[in-house]
Amino acid sequence: MKKFVAGVLITLAVVLIIRSCNDGKEDQSILEENSMLIQQEITNVSKLIVTEGHFAEVYNYKDSKELFGPLLRAEKKALVVVNADVTVAYDLSKIEFEVDQATKTVKINSIPEAEINLNPDFEYYDVTADYLNQFDAADYNKIKKTVKASLMKKVEASALRSNAENRLISELQKFYILTNSMGWRLTYQEQTIESLEGLQGIKPAILP
Repeated sequence: MKKFVAGVLITLAVVLIIRSCNDGKEDQSILEENSMLIQQEITNVSKLIVTEGHFAEVYNYKDSKELFGPLLRAEKKALVVVNADVTVAYDLSKIEFEVDQATKTVKINSIPEAEINLNPDFEYYDVTADYLNQFDAADYNKIKKTVKASLMKKVEASALRSNAENRLISELQKFYILTNSMGWRLTYQEQTIESLEGLQGIKPAILP
């Protein structure tokens, strides 16, 4: 009888040990699957966020050159009409993050800066030039450089950048919802994101 009881106890102990080992393997397997899922989902949302706009600029170009001193000048001028398509984008494929399985934490280390692209179309009107002061490549390059600088100021003063920032926050919310639903933490530069509103709280820190 004692041998029978001892055998039962040993069998139960073996079963419990095996079950404990299997549970540990299952937990580790689930952890690894969750980690892979999170990385895959972050990759899926790592797309280019684009805000588009259109700007117009009218630029009067004038240049004069002295000939034989201030008594005689050779002038050239042009009226330039510029229509420009502008895009503000965040390429989230360049986001730097790491997944820490031990602490169940997704750490966002850095977010790429906004990319502003200008695609201007130049149309020249009323182009006149004196014989001794003709238009050349340097003039056209100067016009393009000046107009692009002016357009950039308009873009910075417009709602395009803030719209793009809001789109960025919207994408980051997907990270938070995913990690939170799986019982993981989301951090940015060691700062834990506690809620969707928390993403707005770190907005000045993550945006250029």
